[in-house]
Amino acid sequence: MRAILARLFSRPVLGFELLVATLFANALALAAPIFVIQVLNRYVAFGVDTTLATLTAGAVIAVVFEFGFRRVRLKLAQRAAQPFDDRAAETARNALLRTPFAVFSMFTDRARFQAASGPDTIRSAYGAANMLVMLDVPFALLFIGVLALLSPVLALIASGFAVAILLLGIVGQAMLRTPAGTLERTGAIRQKLTQSAIRAADTLRLFDTAGYIERRWRQSRAESDTAQASFSSNQDFISTVTQTLQSLLTVTMIAVGGYLVVQGPLDVGALIGANILAARAIMPLGRLAGIQRAFAVAAQSRLVLDELETVQQERRGGVELSGYTGAVSLKDTAFVYPGQRAPVFEHLSVDVAPGQTLAISGPNGSGKSTVAQLITGLRTPTRGNILIDGTDLEQVSPEWWRRQISYLPQEPKFLPGTVRENLLAANPALDEAGLNALIAAAGLGPFINASTDGLDMEVRNGGDHLALGIRRRLALARALAVGGKILIVDEPTEGLDEEGRALVYATMNTHAQKGGTIIACSFDPNIIKGAEWVVDLSSKPEPRVTRLPRPTNMGVGLQPRVSEAGE
Repeated sequence: MRAILARLFSRPVLGFELLVATLFANALALAAPIFVIQVLNRYVAFGVDTTLATLTAGAVIAVVFEFGFRRVRLKLAQRAAQPFDDRAAETARNALLRTPFAVFSMFTDRARFQAASGPDTIRSAYGAANMLVMLDVPFALLFIGVLALLSPVLALIASGFAVAILLLGIVGQAMLRTPAGTLERTGAIRQKLTQSAIRAADTLRLFDTAGYIERRWRQSRAESDTAQASFSSNQDFISTVTQTLQSLLTVTMIAVGGYLVVQGPLDVGALIGANILAARAIMPLGRLAGIQRAFAVAAQSRLVLDELETVQQERRGGVELSGYTGAVSLKDTAFVYPGQRAPVFEHLSVDVAPGQTLAISGPNGSGKSTVAQLITGLRTPTRGNILIDGTDLEQVSPEWWRRQISYLPQEPKFLPGTVRENLLAANPALDEAGLNALIAAAGLGPFINASTDGLDMEVRNGGDHLALGIRRRLALARALAVGGKILIVDEPTEGLDEEGRALVYATMNTHAQKGGTIIACSFDPNIIKGAEWVVDLSSKPEPRVTRLPRPTNMGVGLQPRVSEAGE
C-alpha cells in the first residue's frame, strides 16, 4: 500500500488533480441514492410526471459527468505511475545489462528471475487501476457522512462494517506474504529446470538425467503446491469474509432501517437510499481486500528490485587513450574468487609489448579464463594492477576499452537474432561487403551458403543448436568484426578439426603481422611456441613466467624453441 501512496503523491500538483477528480467522481456518485430517495418520496407520493422527468434528467447528467471524471483521473493515475514503472524497468535492465560481470555472476537465480519478471508484476499490482482503488478508500467517509444525515444509527452500523473490512484487508496482506514468497522462489527454481531441459536436451538424454530433473521438479512443485494451497485458502478466506460482511451489512441495514421506518424516524425512500450509500461506502474497501494477492506478490518483487537498485553499476566514462599501441602489463596481480580461501594466482607480473603474443597455459580450472576476464575488464584484480600503455585499466573507459579488444571466448554465446544481426551488434558500421569478408575469414562460407536464409539465418538459444565448430567460427567472425588492437582467444582450437585449427592459426598470424597484440589462453603447443611470453598457471600460487625468442610464425610446422632462460 505504501508503494501506491508513494506513486499517488510523488508529484504534488498531479496528486492534487487526482484528488480533485476523485472528489468530483465520488460526489457525483451520490446522485444515484439521492435520485432513489427523491423518486420514492416525491414522485411516488404525488405522481407529478415532470418531477420524475427532471429527477431522471439530473441523474443521467450526473452519471455522465461521473464517467468523465473517472476517465480523466485514470489518465492522471497512469501519468503518476509511469515514472515508477520506468524506474523499476530501468533497475531490472541495469541489473541484467549494466551490473559488473563479477557481481552479476554472484546473483541468485531468484534475483535474476525477479530482474526479468519483477517490473511487470509490480506494474500489474501498483498500476493505475489499483491506485484508484486506494484513492477511493478515504472517500468512503463521504458516503457515510451523507448517510449520517439520513440516520446516525445506520451510519454507525456502516462505519463498523467498513472498519472491519479495512482491517481484513491489512491482515490479509500479511497472511499472503509468506506463501507468495515461496511461490516466487519455487517459480524461479522451476524456470531454471525448464531452461536446463531445453538447452541441455542432449545431456539430459545421453546421461539419463531426466530422473534427476524430474525429482527436483516434483520437489519444487510439491513445495509450490503447498504454498499455493495456503495462498488460495487465505485468499478465499479473505474474499469469503469480505462477501459475508457485505451481505451482513445489507441484512443489518434493512433490519434496523425497517425498524426505524415502522417507528417513524425514517421513511422508505431514505431506507433504500441509505442501503445504497452503505454499499457504495464499503465498495472500495471490498475491492481493496480483493487485490491483496497482487500486492503480496508485488511486495516480493519490490524487495528484490530494491536490493538490485543498491548493487554497484558498471563504471561509465573514463580515459580514452589516443593512439593506443596494444601494450598490456600485469603488475603483481592476484585474484581470489569471493568465498574462496586460496587465490587462483598471485604475484603475476608480465609486460607484453605492442605486437607481442602472450600465451597463458595450464590445466583446466587453473585460471586461464580468469586472466582473460581480468584483461578484458570483466573482473577486477584482488591485488595489483593491469596497465595499458602505462595507464591503469581502472581509469580507462570500459566502452572504449572493449572497442580495442577482439575476444573469442571458450564457450561462445550469441544474441537472439540472425547471424547478420549478431555481427552488426559487434560493429554496426559493417556493410554487406564487410560482412561477407568476415564470413570468408572465419571459414563460414560453405555453412552460410548451404542455408536458405544465408546471413539472415536465425540464431536460437544462444547458438546452442549450432555445432561446436560452427559456433566457434561464428564467434571468430564476431571477434574480427570488432577489429580491436588486442586479440584475446580462450582455448581457440579446442574441439576444432585440423581445418578449423589452421584457420585460427592463420587469423592469429595475420593479426600479429599487422602489429596487433595477442593474448591466448591455451595449452595448444602450436600456440605456445608462437608466443614471446608464456605464463604457466600450473605453478601455484605464483605462476611461472617465461620469455621466449621472437617467433616467425604460428601453427603446424614450427619447431619447438628454447627460452632465453634455458628452459
